[in-house]
Amino acid sequence: MRGLCGSGPRSPWPFSLPRIFRGRRAMELENIAANTLLLKARQGEFGQKSGRSRKWREMLRLPPDSQCNKLRHTIEKDFSSLCNKQPIGRLLFRQFCDTKPDLKWCIEFLDAVAEYEVAIDEEKIDHRQSILDKFFKKENSEEIPKAVVCDCRWDPEQNPSGNVFGNCTRVVHDYLSKKPFEEYQESSYFSQFLQWKWLERRPVTKSTFRRYRVLGKGGFGEVCACQVRATGKMYACKKLEKKRIKKRRGEAMALNEKRILEKVHSRFVVSLAYTYETKDALCLVLTIMNGGDLKFHIYNMGNPGFEEQRAIFYAAELCCGLEDLQRERIVYR
Repeated sequence: MRGLCGSGPRSPWPFSLPRIFRGRRAMELENIAANTLLLKARQGEFGQKSGRSRKWREMLRLPPDSQCNKLRHTIEKDFSSLCNKQPIGRLLFRQFCDTKPDLKWCIEFLDAVAEYEVAIDEEKIDHRQSILDKFFKKENSEEIPKAVVCDCRWDPEQNPSGNVFGNCTRVVHDYLSKKPFEEYQESSYFSQFLQWKWLERRPVTKSTFRRYRVLGKGGFGEVCACQVRATGKMYACKKLEKKRIKKRRGEAMALNEKRILEKVHSRFVVSLAYTYETKDALCLVLTIMNGGDLKFHIYNMGNPGFEEQRAIFYAAELCCGLEDLQRERIVYR
């Protein structure tokens, strides 16, 4: 065999260097093309081009009310699920409450408490006093539902645990889950919710999405970016290969992951948006996190490691996520 420079001794390499360079260059070009497509898809979500398919109107066409009658009688009438955990249900229930002054007060109070709970310690005292002045002064009592006022008389200074509005929040939720929830089910807002639920239950397949570059790999498969054709919204698709699952006896683990993601609704845990199955894989479509993983930030953002305050912030987020899991009686190890 001729050497790399023409005649001479046999080359120890089973391939030529120019072919290596061509292969590397091809891989670089593929990565550039994949990154460019992903960036364009992400920009389309927020720019003038929505990233939606030309047939998106047909894909998102809502059915007539009469087509949802069966769903109206079979859907589980659980207030927490329909009006708190499900985004569309939460939005429509709030729109219904905005039409009634006493219910609007309840929603404004819950929003104020949510803002208080995430405020920094230095601002919490002012937030607490603002809530007390706005919602529980005697001159404002006419706007407050009597059923709520009777059970919401408490002294914040006698609650050293810091969960000042916990009891009152539960009372407001209990109040909304009774007669207001029954009235909501008879309103046009609930009919709209049923239309969206009907649309949501249509079959989801791989054709529902556009697929983009691989974001990472794991023990059972890979994670790639994807985009819903009908809406242009970006997600991360976790692909679990059936052969690997079967080989490693991971059937129970895969099912547990799906059930847990369906159950958990937390700002600190990725949400499950869709699931579908192909001939070779089980696919979980999840919230996409574009900021990079923890390892990337440790080693590629300046000097290796984190400043103390940043490490504390990340640790606090992890604790909040674990707390939300434990609230659903899920143990993470």
